Amino acid sequence: MATELTGRQRRKFRIRNKISGSDVRPRLSVFRTATHIYAQVVVDADGKTLAAASTLSRDLKGTLEKDSKTDAAKKVGALIAKICLAKKIEKVVFDRNGYLYHGRVKALADAAREAGLKF
Repeated sequence: MATELTGRQRRKFRIRNKISGSDVRPRLSVFRTATHIYAQVVVDADGKTLAAASTLSRDLKGTLEKDSKTDAAKKVGALIAKICLAKKIEKVVFDRNGYLYHGRVKALADAAREAGLKF
């Protein structure tokens, strides 16, 4: 049985054919649900996750109750940048994972850039 791909899945595969994370520039991947947003830094050659942050992270627990989803995404972007810089990761490749570069995805990316990540 052939399964049909959604538009986001087609965009995701098209993007992933062009970018991949290496030791020099790991991939910053973003995943978004209706209520939460997740970011992780991945080296594709090894299949290892170097850093991860989300709205469910312990560091952000208790600080997101009154925030909008966009404000929460900004905090996740700043947190992932802080974790990466602590692990001496300064340059990444941004993977929007098939989502449009708008709203929460853009807010996360901009916050990560402001906190010091280069992409």
